[in-house]
Amino acid sequence: MKNNILIIDDDQDLSFVISDMLDGYGYNVTAAESAEEAFALLRENNFDLLLLDINLPDSTGFEICRELRRASDVPVIFASARTSESDRITGFDIGGDDYLPKPYSMAELFSRIKALLRRAYGDSDEKPTISFGSVKVDISARSATKNGEPVPLSLKEFDLLACLCEHMGTAVPKETLLSEVWGAFSETEPSTLTVHIRWLREKLEDEPASPRYIKTVYKVGYILEGDK
Repeated sequence: MKNNILIIDDDQDLSFVISDMLDGYGYNVTAAESAEEAFALLRENNFDLLLLDINLPDSTGFEICRELRRASDVPVIFASARTSESDRITGFDIGGDDYLPKPYSMAELFSRIKALLRRAYGDSDEKPTISFGSVKVDISARSATKNGEPVPLSLKEFDLLACLCEHMGTAVPKETLLSEVWGAFSETEPSTLTVHIRWLREKLEDEPASPRYIKTVYKVGYILEGDK
């Protein structure tokens, strides 16, 4: 069963990017640009999670959360450029479940959403361990092993590996990887992606110079292939 997610943010471009990403992972996504529109949607629909900005044209995310908590315990993630300690404390005090400062990567957002849905509704969406060669990747636990031994990966290295695992067997464009791992509006250079791919190959491939699993797709991006 698909989870229904409501995004409440007046940044249309960001909402579109998030909606497109979540739709690709099988979620039903609806977006609202104002408190008025959000309350109209909440009156007519049931949502499993809200992604809520604080600064809105006709109200604040704090006010929406306060009203929501009078009638519902639906999980709420605050996502805002307001990053002060007082704002974060307010978000949690009024019933928010998580607080994600902008800018953030799509990979981190997706991880937060999965974790919160899992805590709220159980482990039915738990991802299985993905294996290729002697490598095993547990996306939920954010861990990887090779020949049974832990592989030390940086946050970005794991986010990149997880993204490739999620799309295993499919060529993933460089632009998609940069957006999901470093953020939709990040100014990260493509060369940074190239370097991180090289590091993953050095840690996971038996012959990094002739990779068997993490392959380059000419003029497209990269693909993670399983055993044939």
